[in-house]
Amino acid sequence: MTKKLLLTLLAALSLAAGGARAAGGGIAWDKFPVERVTDLAALQNGAKLFANYCLNCHAAEFMRYNRLRDIGLTEQQIADNLIFTGAKVGETMKVALAAKDAKEWFGALPPDLTVIARSRSAAGQGSGADYIYTYLRTYYRDDAKATGWNNAAFPNVGMPHVLWELQGQTRAVWADVADAHDPKKVTHVFKGVEQISPGQLSPAQYNESVADLVAYLKWMSEPMQADRIRIGVWVLLFLAVFTVIAWRLNAAFWKDVK
Repeated sequence: MTKKLLLTLLAALSLAAGGARAAGGGIAWDKFPVERVTDLAALQNGAKLFANYCLNCHAAEFMRYNRLRDIGLTEQQIADNLIFTGAKVGETMKVALAAKDAKEWFGALPPDLTVIARSRSAAGQGSGADYIYTYLRTYYRDDAKATGWNNAAFPNVGMPHVLWELQGQTRAVWADVADAHDPKKVTHVFKGVEQISPGQLSPAQYNESVADLVAYLKWMSEPMQADRIRIGVWVLLFLAVFTVIAWRLNAAFWKDVK
């Protein structure tokens, strides 16, 4: 288990560095609607999307299926709707994809996603959730790539667009922008994606679904975050009250001492 954890952390750090490099010379990240992390309906929809579209290749080996009870699902609902491999509800989220096959098909082993929302960040860009939210919404068709897809947030990405049936097919919209200080210097700037064929969802619905998926990934990276914040607030309130009491006791103890 320790070895797996170390490997996962190393992979996450590597991906974080890759994400930072991509962001450094790439597009600005959109802001993820963080309030969804406390929305149980959004988390449940995100868990469904994760199980259907991500868990085929990406494992989450440090998350157990039965932990999804914390977002309002029963063990029966988890077993009936989110487990497709015969795994038991108490087991971790593993995939059947062999490492050898993954390297042959994709060129690299798809990273574990348990803490991916906490690992990807870049100074001046935003959080890991902001990156993933942008990344999943900026895929576009590129016939020059083996997968037929490219990504504005992570140029030359090896992962195909697994959500394309929901979003539809898109193309990138670029514009040449002159430098304010040097008009002769022109930069090729990404302006967004334009739909060329419809998907199962409208653009607005797709954005909502991606937000739900990212909310689930963020929750999965730290399921106790909400409890930690709630308990922390009470601890700080207790310390504040105790400080006042200790101050008054100290004053009462020393008032007759000359």
